[in-house]
Parts: sequence; C-alpha cells; structure tokens
Amino acid sequence: MSDLKDVLDKIELTIGDITEEETDAIVNAANPSLLGGGGVDGAIHRAGGPEILEECKEIRRKYGKCLPGHAVITGGGNLKAKYVIHTVGPIWQGGIADEDNVLRNAYLNSLKLASQYGIKTISFPSISTGAYRFPVDRAAAIAIDTVANYLKEDSSIEKVRFILFDEDTYRQYERAKQSL
Repeated sequence: MSDLKDVLDKIELTIGDITEEETDAIVNAANPSLLGGGGVDGAIHRAGGPEILEECKEIRRKYGKCLPGHAVITGGGNLKAKYVIHTVGPIWQGGIADEDNVLRNAYLNSLKLASQYGIKTISFPSISTGAYRFPVDRAAAIAIDTVANYLKEDSSIEKVRFILFDEDTYRQYERAKQSL
C-alpha cells in the first residue's frame, strides 16, 4: 500500500494529443460500437490504423458491444503505445442515471486491464467530457480520486498520465489533484 504523496507523484497532467503518447497503453474514450467515431475515439482509430478496428470488430463478434463502464484491450496498431484500452463512459443525463458510478467504473476497469497486461505506464483522456457532456469539474474529481485510490492498492502501475484537450480541462484536473 502506498502513501498519498507517492500516489500523487505517479499522476501527471498535461495538455496534448493522446495519439502521440509513448506510454505502454493509451485509453480510448470509445463508444459502445467500438468502431471509431468522433473526438478522441476517431483520432485514435485514424492514427492507429486498420489493425485497431479489426481487433475491435473481433471483440464485437465474440462479446458484442462494450457497455458503459466496461473496458476492452487491443494492440496499438501504428501508435507509439503498445496497447489501446477502449472504455465507454456515460452520457451525461443530469446525474440521474448513475453517471458518476459508471464513469468511476470506466477508469477502474481500464486500470484493472492495465494491471492484468503488465502495463506500467498509461495515458487517459478526460472520459465523457466531450460529446457525452459530463461536467468537467465533476469528471476530473472522479477520475483523479479513482486513479489515486487504485494506485494506493496496486503498485504495479508506475505512471498515469492525463492527456487533456485544453487549458480549462487541465485546470479542472489540477484542482481535483490538489484537493486530494
């Protein structure tokens, strides 16, 4: 079990392009179809090439769609990352559809997959805060809290990076990290 300072030292925040990350795995804020889409999902599929889509199609053939809060893993295709963990966050419905818990599970299940695959470094986008309209401040608090609590119990992951789209999102995540 790690103390809070050690855990916080493992969490980095930056503004950037997740498709350029050189971590062992990047996380895709996917849609349930796993077939690509807009935002981060589309960018990862475009940059990663057709191998990722083919692996996603195979997962769909075997298991069906990826439900919100769940996660699956593919290779990284043409990306610098070896793996892509695809997770589906919740669509914001005003907080009446257990969105907080679904978002927490999206992060938690991604981290569990990373540990199962021996992944030491992982990069997350801000899941559900784009087209799914989850409030960024609320999402940031859930993301940072979930990751910090996971890292307290599982020391196999050495670095978690949040690759954020813009300055405002970065500030919200920074606030969430400082509030721990």
